[in-house]
Amino acid sequence: MKILLLGQGAREHAIVKALIRTGTPAADITVAPGNAGIAQEVHCEPGLDPNNPLEVTNFALQHKVELAIIGPEAPLIAGVSDALRAQGIAVFGPSQKAAQLEGSKSFAKEVMSAAGVPTGRAHECSTLEEVANALDDFGAPYVVKADGLAAGKGVIVTDDRAAALAHAEKFIDMGILVEEFLDGPEVSLFFLSDGKGVVALTPAQDFKRAFDHDKGPNTGGMGAYSPLPWLPANFVEEVETTIAMPVIQEMDRLGAPFVGLLYCGLILTERGVRVIEFNARFGDPETQVVLRRLITSLSGLLYKAATGHLETSALPEFSKDVAITVVLASEGYPDSGAPNRPIHGLKDAEADAHIEVCHAATAEQDGELVSTGGRVLSVVATNRTFAHARKHAYEALEKIHLKGSHYRKDIAAKVAE
Repeated sequence: MKILLLGQGAREHAIVKALIRTGTPAADITVAPGNAGIAQEVHCEPGLDPNNPLEVTNFALQHKVELAIIGPEAPLIAGVSDALRAQGIAVFGPSQKAAQLEGSKSFAKEVMSAAGVPTGRAHECSTLEEVANALDDFGAPYVVKADGLAAGKGVIVTDDRAAALAHAEKFIDMGILVEEFLDGPEVSLFFLSDGKGVVALTPAQDFKRAFDHDKGPNTGGMGAYSPLPWLPANFVEEVETTIAMPVIQEMDRLGAPFVGLLYCGLILTERGVRVIEFNARFGDPETQVVLRRLITSLSGLLYKAATGHLETSALPEFSKDVAITVVLASEGYPDSGAPNRPIHGLKDAEADAHIEVCHAATAEQDGELVSTGGRVLSVVATNRTFAHARKHAYEALEKIHLKGSHYRKDIAAKVAE
């Protein structure tokens, strides 16, 4: 099966590795635009714009693509999946309309309200005066969200009212949601959907703050681990019944069937499970640990979802080993950029059989591997216990050298005790 994967980050590299590991020949996979690490494993098309519906569709038709997998959110919002489907190509990724579950926080709230899905209270705001009133209504800690796509940097949770207002001012043009603060452990749970039904993958937890002990600014994610041994029994079944299926049914009722990956960002409060957000694609860095443990054919699962036949799919199987990932970020991330800098020691790090490294922001420059800013690498470790997996992950990170880089030292520390 000829597969086209759109994207260029560590999430897409993890998808490539999982496709190959679960039986897809590398020769059948093309990634656009890809990055230096992905290009070491499969063919990449760096000149193809993943956000251009016409360009992507023409390429897919020319190369007889049988399954298109859309990694990031931007091509979904741009309508790439619609253009591909119009030409009869199976697509794992929701339509432009269905992708508004991620593209518009207010739309997601409306869907949840109609579907009876438990979530936090929120005020929609279009002026800073409305934001200020909403902040005072809810009180601290303040939760302020950009209503549109903000590359994982649209949310602030703070006790500082001035900082909350400043964040709102930065994103006011796309609209703001001020939400009540929900307290409890967070869980990321992915569901494959064919528009009618869902199949759950295994839960994960990610770490959003830049620095140890959840300090510093919010990021796209600095690490993750899976599975979650502390979850209550039947947690996945409860989320499927009370959240995932009602949302899929409501989207179908709206005439926007959701075909692809429904990412449920959840929090376990004293009052029960609540939805923090939905994404319309695989999350990063949770994908790196969830798919690392997958045993079942990934291409088979995604193709059945894309073609409306999930009900014929066996439930996905996962390794009994645990997985953790730690993100290596460039100097200044997430507040400022860094120049392209050489990366050394990757071969030494990957010599460990328990380690795989997913490239997020790398390129070939004058014959050497360089970082291109932001989150640069995801170091993924598997083993039978979290303590052992952490040991391998951090030993691998010590072998990788990138000037000015930083990473959290406490990923999965609590579950390793």
